[in-house]
Amino acid sequence: MSDSDLIKLYSKQILALATEIPHLGTLEDAEGEAKARSPLCGSTVTVGLALADGKVSRFAQNVKACALGQASAAVLGKVVIGLDRTTLQQGRDALHAMLTKNGPVPSAPFDGYEVLLPARDFKNRHASILLPFDATLNAIDAS
Repeated sequence: MSDSDLIKLYSKQILALATEIPHLGTLEDAEGEAKARSPLCGSTVTVGLALADGKVSRFAQNVKACALGQASAAVLGKVVIGLDRTTLQQGRDALHAMLTKNGPVPSAPFDGYEVLLPARDFKNRHASILLPFDATLNAIDAS
């Protein structure tokens, strides 16, 4: 990877998001918890959550990931409260398609993932970007 590729990939916007991750920490009385890990880079995201009427009502995440995984956690963390499993799965599927199939940027409330468009060309980073969704969906399934 060249220096210009790295600069493109880790833009100021991505790095700023990585420092502003909402809902960091753990949820003491979580109804569902799950950890997702990227086998390529070792990044992990652990999520604890509670549901009310099938929607995320409380949420916490512990993010040990590269800047791209952290940025993804920030984008998801900003919108996750109030979402149901179906909406989250649709967001994950749209993000996966954006990264792997040149699909469009996910629609609202996941349109903040536009910042990660440059990551399309870096397949080894895709799993890290998807970790926040994977951990959240698994935590819902565990609740």
